Amino acid sequence: MTHRPPRTFRVLASALVAGALLTTAACADGDDSGPDRADTTETTTEISSSPLAQASPAALTPAGARAALVTEADLEDDWTQVKNAATWRDSLLVGQVDVADFVTGKADAAACQKLLDRLYDDELLGKPSGASALTGFKEGESRLLYQVAAYDKAALDTSFAWLKSLPVKCDQFTVDSSDGQRTVQVVGATLPKEGDVRQGLQVTVRGTSGGEPTTLTLDVAALRFGTDAITFTNGGLAGADDDTTEQAAKLGAARLEDVQAGRTPSADPSEID
Repeated sequence: MTHRPPRTFRVLASALVAGALLTTAACADGDDSGPDRADTTETTTEISSSPLAQASPAALTPAGARAALVTEADLEDDWTQVKNAATWRDSLLVGQVDVADFVTGKADAAACQKLLDRLYDDELLGKPSGASALTGFKEGESRLLYQVAAYDKAALDTSFAWLKSLPVKCDQFTVDSSDGQRTVQVVGATLPKEGDVRQGLQVTVRGTSGGEPTTLTLDVAALRFGTDAITFTNGGLAGADDDTTEQAAKLGAARLEDVQAGRTPSADPSEID
């Protein structure tokens, strides 16, 4: 917000000169062309045009993070919001990456292990440094876990660089688990052009669970808006629906941008272009 500069008062020794100045000021108050008003307008214009004075997103608050979350109205099909999303943990993501699968050894293995661990812990971009909010939806065997949070800028830079490297470093690897070995594939995925930076992945885990062949497919998305970010996973044992991923990214971006601009997100997604 740009503030009008305060009037400058000069204390003069001469009572006669002070009286003359008071008379001039009184005239200026009734005339917009007076020197005091002109000086104020010029100064205000100069401050407003300064890059430092341009509007910037307000710090994300807990209430703002909650308002930026997508809702059932934003998602197509029959998604139903759940109350226990924060407790969701998929055991198919638990295991130890086999270093022998990697030509470069421990460095790439560590990057892939981090992916599994962060997906399991719901901290794709690491721990938020500020406000955060999380929600979840179910449709049949599929789940959508959605989070909005504020982060440290340097940590976000590092996390997005790491995500970008994963389709190459982790294209396919093996995980040892209590249910035997699992094969994990990671490929890049396209997201709507929202936010400053974005990275999409599709993660597929094939193995056994309870003695039965099982495949978990997750669309993984991260979108950055300054030092705030949206992350979500969409999918399950029945696969991942690309349309839902696109919808969550596009409408979720509009909601977060509204919050950053000090507006209340629309309750009707049809109002969003």
